[in-house]
Amino acid sequence: MTDHILIERPETHPGVLVIRFNRPDKKNAITSAMYRKMVMGLHEAGHDGAIRAVAFLGSEGCFSAGNDMGDFLTYAMSGDKDPPAAVDFLKVLASYGKPLVSGVDGLAIGIGTTLHLHCDLTVASSRSLFKTPFVDLALVPEAGSSLIVPRIMGHQRAFALLAAGEGFSAEAAREAGLIWKVVAPDEVETETLKIAASLASKPAGALKIARDLVRGSTHEVLTRIDEEMVHFSTQLRSAEARAAFEAFLKR
Repeated sequence: MTDHILIERPETHPGVLVIRFNRPDKKNAITSAMYRKMVMGLHEAGHDGAIRAVAFLGSEGCFSAGNDMGDFLTYAMSGDKDPPAAVDFLKVLASYGKPLVSGVDGLAIGIGTTLHLHCDLTVASSRSLFKTPFVDLALVPEAGSSLIVPRIMGHQRAFALLAAGEGFSAEAAREAGLIWKVVAPDEVETETLKIAASLASKPAGALKIARDLVRGSTHEVLTRIDEEMVHFSTQLRSAEARAAFEAFLKR
């Protein structure tokens, strides 16, 4: 259901578009339909001069538990040759031309963590947990994380996050450079929208140049996303991944 993603323009924060996960009963696990709606929202905001910053938010106690396992298993068994809907979303995110901010309260699993690699500023509550159990599901890193995370965190912490599947508290994530700021749970949305509105109020041309210089070329990131997806797609259809997914769904 596309109402699992809400696209909002808060009147109190002009110039900001909010993309909100709205599937709390499933811990905001992301389906193909949800990815498609986010891509649509990002495209529309990208062409709308009134929108000058985009903010991602989850629900109370959960940003996102990552990809919907049932949805992914259906895709893996379908034999579909097209890339998962997540790939289009990640490429739009990695090459987006306007500031992206995010606010996390609680669980941020899998792409619920790697999404923030493409955000310019991320606020997290003190009770947040960042974790990417890719290998535990017989999968591999995605979203260009195998390139970006070692640059941010160094090899050992990157390996702990992406390969060993270790969880990072909000404070550990902040110390490692994965996020910008840690606040109380009831302050996440307020602080995130405040930051987004502040960015939206700045001279757009100068901010874009500064952002582009800081982020650098997107070519390398997009290339790594493609490289990761070759391995990800192969693993997604593997017997070990199917077994891992089925075991996960039986929990």
